[in-house]
Amino acid sequence: LKDLDTVTKRIQKVEKMAKTGNDKDAKKTYEVCSIVKSHLESGKSVRSAPLTIEDREFIADLCLLTEKPVMYVCNVDEGSVINGNAYVDQVREIVKGEDAEVLIISAKIESEIAELESYEERQMFLDDLGLKESGVSRLIQLAYKLLNLATYFTAGVQEVRAWTITRGFTAPQAAGVIHTDFEKGFIRAEVIKYNDFITLKSEAACKEAGKLSVEGKSYIVEDGDIMHFRFNV
Repeated sequence: LKDLDTVTKRIQKVEKMAKTGNDKDAKKTYEVCSIVKSHLESGKSVRSAPLTIEDREFIADLCLLTEKPVMYVCNVDEGSVINGNAYVDQVREIVKGEDAEVLIISAKIESEIAELESYEERQMFLDDLGLKESGVSRLIQLAYKLLNLATYFTAGVQEVRAWTITRGFTAPQAAGVIHTDFEKGFIRAEVIKYNDFITLKSEAACKEAGKLSVEGKSYIVEDGDIMHFRFNV
């Protein structure tokens, strides 16, 4: 109801300019808002409205609640964690037109995983259950996907750290997340792919195998990249 009220007010604001003037933005805003209003009146969310990325830019400033990404997390018993159950099916049926994600986890399994001390123990536990990764891990990955986020790593002698960025960030933009000076004085980035590092075990081994690349300002950072920035200010 709040979204419908917001869109209706915007239509009223631009209607006169859209119908009598030559303001192209007003005309487009009126057109997009009219589509959204009709969609909302049918009981559907703005997420599922038939709009292009360009269309959505005309309503971005409205901050509509039902345009925000949504995830439904279903907590199930241990035996239903892989394929779900009748309750999960009901949730999927209810939200199928919402353009939303449904995630299945078992809180009991997650609590048991949290009590295990080592990665190896946790992995063996998951393997026994037929799971590749924990529910918490899948939840985080899905949340990042919905929010259009990615992670890159910096690895030094003292610490390894993960940095969150928006997908599509260039190397200088990613460097700027650490410090603005890194972005301003960006020279280049040394990049190792996550899977290469996991396979080869060290930066030295990656260099020796030719798995370290030197990238410039136009490089688009990929999820999991391990990066070392060269800069000068």
